[in-house]
Parts: sequence; C-alpha cells; structure tokens
Amino acid sequence: MPVWLREHSWRQTLTAVYLSLPLRGARATPANIFCSEQYLKVSIPPFLFEAVLYAPIDDTNSTAKIGNGSIFFTLYKKEPAMWDSLTLANADKEKLQYLRENAVLKAQDKAKEETEAKKITKQEHKKYALEATMKLEEAERKRIEDLKEKERQKVAKELELWKNQQKDGDKYKSIQKKEELHQEIEPLKERKNEKINKTWIPNEGTSKTRLKSTKGCHGSSSIFSQNLKEEQLPAPRAAATIKVNFTPRVFPTALRESRVAEEEEWLHKQAEARRIINSDLSELEDLKEEEKNPDWLKDKGNKMFAMGDYLGAVNAYNLAVRLNNKLPLLYLNRAACHLKLRNLHKAIEDSSKALELLTPPVPDNENARVKAHVRRGTAFCQLELYTEGLQDYEAALKIDPRNKNIEKDAEKIRHLIQGTMQDS
Repeated sequence: MPVWLREHSWRQTLTAVYLSLPLRGARATPANIFCSEQYLKVSIPPFLFEAVLYAPIDDTNSTAKIGNGSIFFTLYKKEPAMWDSLTLANADKEKLQYLRENAVLKAQDKAKEETEAKKITKQEHKKYALEATMKLEEAERKRIEDLKEKERQKVAKELELWKNQQKDGDKYKSIQKKEELHQEIEPLKERKNEKINKTWIPNEGTSKTRLKSTKGCHGSSSIFSQNLKEEQLPAPRAAATIKVNFTPRVFPTALRESRVAEEEEWLHKQAEARRIINSDLSELEDLKEEEKNPDWLKDKGNKMFAMGDYLGAVNAYNLAVRLNNKLPLLYLNRAACHLKLRNLHKAIEDSSKALELLTPPVPDNENARVKAHVRRGTAFCQLELYTEGLQDYEAALKIDPRNKNIEKDAEKIRHLIQGTMQDS
C-alpha cells in the first residue's frame, strides 16, 4: 500500500510557487512525476503525493529537484496572482476525478503532438539530407563530366596535331622522293645527250671519230675499274677458338650475387643431416622424404602440442633433434612439452640447451630467450628451487622489462622465498 504524503511546505510569489515534499526513509529509486496545468502527482515508492492546484501553471517550464531527502518543485504561474491555497478548496470527488482525467487526456494529446512533431521534423531532416546528398552527387557528377570533356578535347587536339604532323611528314617525304628522282634522271639525260653527240659527228674524217671514240672507251673503262676498287670487300678473318672458363659452383647464382659463407654453412648442415640419416638407415628407412625434414617435424610437433598430444609432440621433437641438433626452437618447444608432462628435470635441460644455442644475444632472439628463461624458472619453482627460479625470471625481465605477467610471477616467487625464510 502507498503512503500518502500529507506533510508539505510551500511558499509563493506573484509568478511562482515553491513546493517542498519531505521523503523520510525513501529508497534510492527513480521518481515518477506527472505534472499538467492544474494537476500534480508524485510517486516514489512507498510514498505518493497528489494535488489539484489552485490555478493553472506553466508545466513546460516548471522544474523539480530531488536531493537531501526531499523533492523541491518550482511551479511557474500562468497568470501573476497570489493563491489563497495550494490546492482547490471545497472540491468534491467528481470534480477532482474530472480534473485528473482531463489532465491525463491533455498529457496524452500533448505527447501525441510532440511525437508527430518529432516525426515531421525527422522526415524534414531526412528530406533535407537527401536533397543535400543529391546536390553533392550532382555536383560531383558534373565535375567528373567536365573533366572527361576536357580530357576528350585534349585528346582530340593531340590527335589532330598528330594527323597534321603525319601529313607534313608525308609531304616532306614525297618532295624528297621527287628530288631524288630528279637527281637520278638528270645525269641519265646528260649521258644520253653526250652519247648522241658523240655518235652523230659530221664526216670530216673517220680517223678523228675513231680517235674520239677510243678516248671515250678508255675513259669509261678507267671509271669502271675505279668503282670496282671502291666496292672490294675485306678479306675474311682468320679462324680461332675462344675458351671461356666458368667458376665451378654448387648454386646456380653468379659469384658476385651470392653469399659464399651462408651457402657453405647451408651445405655443411645438409651434409651433416644426410650423414645422420644415412647412419640411422635401419630406423629411418620407413620414413617418407618430408618426415626426414627437421622443419616439417617441428611443425608437426607444434600441431600435436596445440591438440594436447604432448607425448606425440615430444617424439616429433626428438626425431627432429636427431636430424639437426643445432635448432634452439626444437629444445625450447620440447621443454614446454616436458613442463606439461611434469618431466621437470628434462625441461630444465632443454631450456638450458636452448639458451646455449641462442648465442650471441641479439634482438632477433629476444622472444626465444625470454621463453627459455621463463620455462626453466617455472621448472625450478615446481621443484621448489625458488632462488634459481627467481634468477631466471629476473633474467627474463632484463630482456623484456615491459612484460607485466613475468613481473607478477617474479613478485610471487619473492613472496614465497620470504615466506620460506620466515618459516625456517
């Protein structure tokens, strides 16, 4: 049952009414306030307040504040006047019921009007946004069309210029051909005229004509012999054999493009791997070719570790180590498997071997060195050798000082060491 609030205090001015409702012992629950022109209802469980006001108020600008165990209303009057009382006096139940219902209906109508106004405003905003978007798209389309038209005009001008250049070039070539033909025809005409003049000389004596003709023949023969001398080709070169010596190389790359040291190291590793495979032919003869590759075995061990098959992963890493015992990641991954299988001493051995191979310490192997120190430190701590484990964790922190997880684990180990010393 709600508790009706009978106690309240109010004061007024010509333009406003100040109402205070005490809320003693009310829980921190949201207040439900309904206010219209002449009706006020406040519901804060378990309290309930209801009042039919003496005169109409401006419910839009009126305010309510909750705090310090009370609700304080500021109700602005519609018409400046002094009220005789806060609520209507001598009002019967029917009138009060009518005022309540009328207030609720007006509130519903007002809410509908506000909803419709919001809907209309939203539609107008959508329409405006759509129009603005269409204008922007139209402007962008026009800009693109203008760019296309400019490019089209530019290409047309370039094509026209090219055609004019081609025409000028053709004209120039035709003029050159005509000049060449004219130059070739003129000497022929001159020679023909000379021959005609020589053959049709008047009969002043046969001896003179013969002498002239013989002179002409001697002259022509000398010109022909001179042309032959100019057109003679040089003698062919003497035959010989050129010997080309190539640098003997295992790799097909040229010596200037290769890295000899890395290639020789790779060849040495391959030869060592083949030697190991050939020495264990009785055990490895049933394996496929890819199963004899340490990298393939490492990937297979990683997949088995991810699936939770730690024994299978250890077997894969064991075979990979037999094929190539110079890969630190094989020992590092096998140490993780031994930690899962609680083979703590083996985990320490593999982590130490990995750290031995991860030398010199460079930025590229920082992550692997951190893992090796953490796994060896974890194995030491599980063997209750907390001092040695703390040394490994501190070494990992020196490599990666930003790793918060390692820092937390190191702090736990310090607390364990302090607790052990206090117990002893």
